[in-house]
Amino acid sequence: MAQKEGTVAGDNLGAKGVPVGPAPGTVAGGVVVAVREKKGTLRAAIPTMPFPLAVVCLFLNTFIPGLGTFISAFTVLCGARSELAAQRGVCCVFWLNVAAALIQVATAVIMVGWIMSIFWGMDMVILASYRDQDVPQDI
Repeated sequence: MAQKEGTVAGDNLGAKGVPVGPAPGTVAGGVVVAVREKKGTLRAAIPTMPFPLAVVCLFLNTFIPGLGTFISAFTVLCGARSELAAQRGVCCVFWLNVAAALIQVATAVIMVGWIMSIFWGMDMVILASYRDQDVPQDI
C-alpha cells in the first residue's frame, strides 16, 4: 500500500504528521516564556502596606464596602508604595484609590461594589504578604 507524502502511517484521512516533541529521556532545548499580568490603572494603584493594616482594610471592605479602600488611599500619603506611584505620582495614586472607594460605595447597592471591595481587600493582603516576604509585586 503506497502512502501519500507527508501523511502519518495508518492515517487514511491524509492529515500531516506533526512533530510531538523530544523522545522520552532526552533533553530538549526550548524557549522559556515569562508571563506578566497587565494591570489596569486602578488595580496598579493599590498600595503595598504592612500586613496587619491590609487585614484591617480587608475586614472593613468586607462589612462596609469602600471604607478599607478609602483608608488605604491615605497610606499612600504616608509612604506606602504602589506600582503606579513612580509613573503618576503619589497624589494621583491617592485620588485613584479614593475614586476606587467611591465606585465601591456607589455600586454596593447592586452587589457589584461589595464584591469588588472584598476582592480589593484580598489584593491588599496578597500585596502585603509579598512585601513581608520580599517578593516582587507581580500578582
